[in-house]
Amino acid sequence: MRRSCVLVLIVFVVAPNLLWAGSTGRWSPERARAWYAKQPWPVGSNFVPSTAINELEMWQADTFDLPTIDRELGWAESLGMNSMRVFLHNLLWVQDSKGFLVRMERFLEVADKHHIRITFVLLDSVWDPYPKIGKQREPRPHVHNSGWVQAPGAEMLRDRSRWNDLKGYVVGVVGHFRSDHRILLWDLMNEPDNDNPAYQAVELPNKEGVALQLLRQEWTWARSARPSQPLTSGVWRGNWSADANLSEIQRFQLENSDVITFHSYEPPDVLKQRIDSLRQFHRPILCTEYMARPLGSTFAANLPLLKEANVAAYNWGFVSGKSQTIYPWDSWEKVYSAEPAVWFHDIFRQNGEPYDPKEVLLIRQLTKRTPS
Repeated sequence: MRRSCVLVLIVFVVAPNLLWAGSTGRWSPERARAWYAKQPWPVGSNFVPSTAINELEMWQADTFDLPTIDRELGWAESLGMNSMRVFLHNLLWVQDSKGFLVRMERFLEVADKHHIRITFVLLDSVWDPYPKIGKQREPRPHVHNSGWVQAPGAEMLRDRSRWNDLKGYVVGVVGHFRSDHRILLWDLMNEPDNDNPAYQAVELPNKEGVALQLLRQEWTWARSARPSQPLTSGVWRGNWSADANLSEIQRFQLENSDVITFHSYEPPDVLKQRIDSLRQFHRPILCTEYMARPLGSTFAANLPLLKEANVAAYNWGFVSGKSQTIYPWDSWEKVYSAEPAVWFHDIFRQNGEPYDPKEVLLIRQLTKRTPS
């Protein structure tokens, strides 16, 4: 009798953790809130090293620039940033899955050295829909994100017979790192419903519908890898205050994400409305893209608001470089011949000099980081 009681007690105490670790279902709101409560306030940037024009150039063996990554993540650590959002690409897996995983491990070692945990983005529906493995093109002068590429590209997105390759990528990467404490969460697809104005003429006409079908599949694949980290895909446009306002893809994202993520490049009054509209889901909220100075989305205006609301904050851009995101979105239509007086994104120049020392001071104050 006594032995049975002990056994029952062990099952009662241990079973919830067993269910949580490696569960293939969506996290409960209680589990998600408990997870978030254990984290320091997540704050950081969307990161690509200044020497890479896109995620392929960041990760391919010939251009994997670990010294630059180490140096720039050191600058992030100096600001008190504790997380970075980093994009991957399915073609890297096809090219050399073993080498890709090795480079991811080396990247995570450097990030961990700087006390930075990573949010990895597996797929992305924004910018060039025709990615090519190998040497990447040089930047178009003064053009925002002139070489960023989608994952997967339009050719694979339209051909469902090739989606099994995507399954191998998602399950392979998530499964390899399923228990890795250095990874904060998995962002399954970035802006799947983005109509991508700069490339609209060569986009799939039914892209949003196909992207939703792929996202449904990807969620199943990622869950099957039984990750210990939460899964998400962020909403970025429209009105999320009521179910009737949601598109089909937004509803799917919000109903399946373990934690809620969103993008907002608007001024603080709009940012606050967006946060308030997402409280109805009773889950942690993370802002995975913000900060576009000319649009009123600034560190001074929005970062204190995000901290007070206990919403994670990832601004777009860190070090000005080959992605050229100091230039605004309209640089695709409007000609710029020199650095803009007001940078669109990014915090540092390539020599480590801040664009605006006051911003750096504010970030350090909010993260309680004392410069060494």
